Amino acid sequence: MSGPREPGDSHDVLAMVFARPKEALQAARAILAGRRGPYDSSIARQAIGILHREFGDIEAAIGELRQAVRLARRSGSPDREADVLATLGIALVHHGRTRSGLSALDSAAGRATGTTRARVLFRRAGARWILGRHGDALDDLGVAAPALRRAGDTVWAARALSLRGHVQLALGGVRAADADFRTAQRMFATTRQEHDSVVAVQNRGVAAFVAGDLPTALALLDEADQGFQRLGTPMPDLVADRCAVMLAAGLAREALEQADAGLRLIARLRGQATRRAELLLLAARAALLAADPATARERAAEARALFARQRRAWWAEHARLILVQAGLAEGATPRLLADARRLAGRLGELGSPDAWQAHLLAGRIALKLGRAAEADRHLTAAARARHGGSATARAGGWLAEALLAEAAGQPRRLLRACRAGLELIEEHRLTFGSSELRALVTAQGAELVELALRHLRRAGRSRELLGWTERWRATAIAVPPVPPADDQELLGRLAALRRVDQLLAAARSGGAASAPRLERERAALEARVRAGTLRLRGPGWREERGFDCRRVLDALGPGGRLAELVLIDGTLHVLLCGDGRVRSYAVGPAERAVAETEFARSRLRRLAYQLRPDPGELAALGRRLEEAVLGPVAPLLAGGPCVVVPPSVLHAAPWGLLPSLRETAFSVAPSAAAWLRARASAPPPGGGVVLVGGPDVPNAKAEIQAIEELYEDPGLTVLEGGTATAQAVLEAVDGCRLAHVAAHGTFRADSPMFSSLHLDDGPLTGYDLERLRRAPYRLVLSSCDSAQMAAVGADELLGLATALLHLGTAGIVASVVPVNDENAVPLMVRLHAGLSSGLGLAEALRRARGDDVSFIAIGA
Repeated sequence: MSGPREPGDSHDVLAMVFARPKEALQAARAILAGRRGPYDSSIARQAIGILHREFGDIEAAIGELRQAVRLARRSGSPDREADVLATLGIALVHHGRTRSGLSALDSAAGRATGTTRARVLFRRAGARWILGRHGDALDDLGVAAPALRRAGDTVWAARALSLRGHVQLALGGVRAADADFRTAQRMFATTRQEHDSVVAVQNRGVAAFVAGDLPTALALLDEADQGFQRLGTPMPDLVADRCAVMLAAGLAREALEQADAGLRLIARLRGQATRRAELLLLAARAALLAADPATARERAAEARALFARQRRAWWAEHARLILVQAGLAEGATPRLLADARRLAGRLGELGSPDAWQAHLLAGRIALKLGRAAEADRHLTAAARARHGGSATARAGGWLAEALLAEAAGQPRRLLRACRAGLELIEEHRLTFGSSELRALVTAQGAELVELALRHLRRAGRSRELLGWTERWRATAIAVPPVPPADDQELLGRLAALRRVDQLLAAARSGGAASAPRLERERAALEARVRAGTLRLRGPGWREERGFDCRRVLDALGPGGRLAELVLIDGTLHVLLCGDGRVRSYAVGPAERAVAETEFARSRLRRLAYQLRPDPGELAALGRRLEEAVLGPVAPLLAGGPCVVVPPSVLHAAPWGLLPSLRETAFSVAPSAAAWLRARASAPPPGGGVVLVGGPDVPNAKAEIQAIEELYEDPGLTVLEGGTATAQAVLEAVDGCRLAHVAAHGTFRADSPMFSSLHLDDGPLTGYDLERLRRAPYRLVLSSCDSAQMAAVGADELLGLATALLHLGTAGIVASVVPVNDENAVPLMVRLHAGLSSGLGLAEALRRARGDDVSFIAIGA
């Protein structure tokens, strides 16, 4: 770059813009205040314009840069003018004024020489990447990157590599992109460009995400977030990247909230229109995955309009993909098929790695319209994705192959495709250390399982139907738990969360003005706790591969029954295992079963406040529910020991209310495989009994004292009256034979792992329980709704109970509805009388139950 250059002169302001933005702004204003010449003043205006463009008002940025261009022209330096013109061109493109922006960049490229020209070409490549013109971007970078390296311009050469990495990602070249990002990070480390160094971390997070390594992506993006906060630079790009990762992890609602937060930030900063359009597209994808097609259409339509005005064809077609996908929710039409057909062709022309999605979409629509030949053509094109690309794309390719096989009536090919697709998703899922992510990501395989189940039901192959149901049910707890690390930061946050919760409870009860602030503080702590667990890496393997139906039949023994409830095409079926065989029964509409479950639960909530509910009303309620959830199978379960394995949406049914189970020793399990694992586990040698009484529970002291008298155990531990703190309880129950907790509980449907038991120093959450080295062998929770779990993913459960079952707890007694405190105490005493005499959990509960319908035994 021509023009005078002395140590500490105006050129240093541009070098500081990203590294030290506040200092750069002060220095630029000082130059302008000093009334220096047009050359230096153009640099100052350019620096202020860049700061506005990246961190603030895009219109103000354009105003500053236009002044910088006029000053550069007056300076008589063509390279100075070209450099500012290129910066202005990028700002105009970000503002959506594409034609003017590209014109400025072309003009700059024609004027510049030497290193300045290489920098201009880098900027034009950035504009072309934003516009989806990836081939043109690579052409510019092919000239700029080598020239910058030859000139020893480390910072700009590293920026060129970073940009080339983003272009490679857009074209599906994940490995090449990651290599460029890593090289750029090493180069930035030799400079003082802190902002660029943090951006390099962010870019590596994006590459990890595209490669399917979500734990690494989350860790790198969190690291970048901390870096940007340290520098004081708001980054809407990072919001977009985190939103995309959340979408891939199945956190659709959280992704939508992130996207909306990013949109609000851009509006407040009067930021770049290009970023606004990209965030709108992400919000549309999130809404679609959250089963909100109306919001998806609204956001996608706005994004597409912005992309069109910005002349960003590549992006506009991706917005149109969301519009067509959302349109299918309202039904297949010939017009929708025509749109999908055109979209598939256009995305292919643009070289989008997502073209397979459009072909899959067109194939689905064609199948619904009965256009077999066109469906075959599009699904065949989509099925090619199974041979390469991301794990998501390959799984989508296998789904297309399965749909082809179903349409062709080829069952072996269908099951082979479903199996291959699920294995890919399973491999991806096992990289997660977070049980929440493992559960959520199963949604990606739901349709593959549904295709297999539909075929096997029609074929009447009940044993295989059971095997395929088990293949994708409660799988999150089948993976070996990640050993708890000595994470002092996480422990500190969990402890802080308990303190804040106590302060919040006191503030609310006293009407203190600090309650809103404490609520925000608690939400922030919860977000940090959750973020830390989402980054955990999984074991990469699971203990069990495949499900053996014979093991279940052998374990049941003579007279034993296991009823696995399955939802197929909107109908509830029961697979009844026993006497060496598996029989299939159709029960009725799944909607009715869910509705009757909710109705029974709502009635029991009201009846919980009556000391002696009307037996006639309870009986009528039980018959209604039994007919909806068990139908013809109910009489076959009465009397003998049995296990009920409901789908996740029916897990919270009050099973003890059903007439066929009232006098039956039964347990409820998340899956047949989970029941087998629980049955095979043995009590720990030397494990004692732990009794815990939480605060503000009216009858807790009497309950604990009565139970204590039943056990002559030298290892008995009692924690109550201020000693039942979270740490004390965790230490006591770790590896114990039996734990009983009489404490208030809270179920958090919005974030089930924050469901908790209220102890003397605050809530004990699912995240606390996951830090146990050894779970208690058996656990009794005599609190309201303690068996409540959230249905997530394909057929998964999350909550306190699943956290413990995952760690190896064999059996849990807990309630699915509110408990009448006065009735609970004698029931708990009778239950422990049976357990202390050697009875199993289900039989002890059967004998203790009396009129109670709240409690169930989970596991074995």
